[in-house]
Amino acid sequence: MANTNNLPLHQVRADYDRTTIVVYQAYRAEIAEPAVRAQRFVEPFSLNRMTWIKPSFLWMMGRCGWARKPGQERVLAVRITREGWESALSQAVLTSFERGVYTDREDWERQIKHARVNVQWDPERTLSGGVLDARAIQVGLSRHVIGDYVDSWTTEIRDITPTVRKMAELIKEGRKDRAAEHLPKERPYDLPPHIAQRLYR
Repeated sequence: MANTNNLPLHQVRADYDRTTIVVYQAYRAEIAEPAVRAQRFVEPFSLNRMTWIKPSFLWMMGRCGWARKPGQERVLAVRITREGWESALSQAVLTSFERGVYTDREDWERQIKHARVNVQWDPERTLSGGVLDARAIQVGLSRHVIGDYVDSWTTEIRDITPTVRKMAELIKEGRKDRAAEHLPKERPYDLPPHIAQRLYR
């Protein structure tokens, strides 16, 4: 995991290699188990509602309560192609107006109305659950692009719930150093300028 001190306000950080990137989602077992077996999202996963993917492991832990929140008891590490990831971001519209990204509020309102992909930046988390000034990216895929996510971008789905719960127990026991040993190797992900300018000013 990248050092969480003095991080830039807006920076994509992720576990990635030359061709793929890992994003996280949390679901109930009824969705997670068939997905892991099939190595793709299948019913009852819905292709008709927005799904959010997040490359920040610790943000995901804050969101799902370390796999303890109802409906989020199974944490999946989904490896997708970088081509797909960047395709999504190239269509992204921020969920709130950002001066410098959009010409004016009317420009943003026009784009968000027809957005195929939404992006929002939420406070990054520490291993202990603290909130940082730095932001973590969330990417919302609408029904217009979920088919690509499921059928073309996804290369692997892993259920990492046992590791997540082990880490939670170590933290509870005050053994944060041991828990940190299980953190994914997240590092800054450089984006092409034409994509970056859609995400922050």
